[in-house]
Amino acid sequence: MYTDAIDLREFYESSLGQVARRMIRRRVRELWPDVGGQVVLGVGYAAPYLRPFRDEAERVIALMPAMQGVVYWPAEGPGLSALADEAELPLPDMSVDRVLLVHGLECTEQLRPMMREIWRVMAGGGRLLVVAPNRRGIWARIDRTPFGHGSPFSPSQLKHVLRENMFVPERSARALFIPPIKSRFLLGSAPAWEEVGERWFKAFAGVYIQEATKQIYAGVSRKAVRPKKRRLMVPMPSGAGMPGAAGAAHVEHDDGVPAAACDAAEGGSPPCRTPRGG
Repeated sequence: MYTDAIDLREFYESSLGQVARRMIRRRVRELWPDVGGQVVLGVGYAAPYLRPFRDEAERVIALMPAMQGVVYWPAEGPGLSALADEAELPLPDMSVDRVLLVHGLECTEQLRPMMREIWRVMAGGGRLLVVAPNRRGIWARIDRTPFGHGSPFSPSQLKHVLRENMFVPERSARALFIPPIKSRFLLGSAPAWEEVGERWFKAFAGVYIQEATKQIYAGVSRKAVRPKKRRLMVPMPSGAGMPGAAGAAHVEHDDGVPAAACDAAEGGSPPCRTPRGG
């Protein structure tokens, strides 16, 4: 179940939320250092992580699920966010180069339709980046933050979901090794926690970040196959074929002409073969 958009906005405005945003955004930028000239789409509540892309991407869009609600973003300038059904994204096919999915995978009740829609709108060389709570992390066990809601994933589970929905897992990263405690001293030492955790305690990261590419299957051409001759069992009049034989005989024909037409034809047209035994 989705966390309300207002609650998500208030979390990211708090001191703990600002630290979480900085730590996750740093890992996102390491995986995507340059998005110049590309279209970047955020699904879920990805607005806090899209701001660095605004100055270099061709276009940045934030689509927020209907069950979550939408907030105006960014605070300054024209709005770039919209309310949408995650199973029916209002975008044309292959129109997006990068998709950032945050607070979406663990909350949606339409996981497969949402992933198929993301696959549809992504370009052939597009990339998807999923930020999901780590099942073994502390953040998934405390519901005071949005990362404690929904269904967390282990790294293997997240990769399995991507493969099942026609994505190929590529690079990965981890973030949020700092405990979700509102302590000024603790929050001030967040970079040190991230460095130590990345080196020694990777399994206990708060979130798992997985990049994936769109899997495209090759088409298989069909070769023309000549129709095979068919052997039919057709009724024959008494006295036809073998002397004194009655009932049925085998008749073969090359071009699909019914055997009945052969019986009625005279002068050898249409072309027919003599029944076996004649």
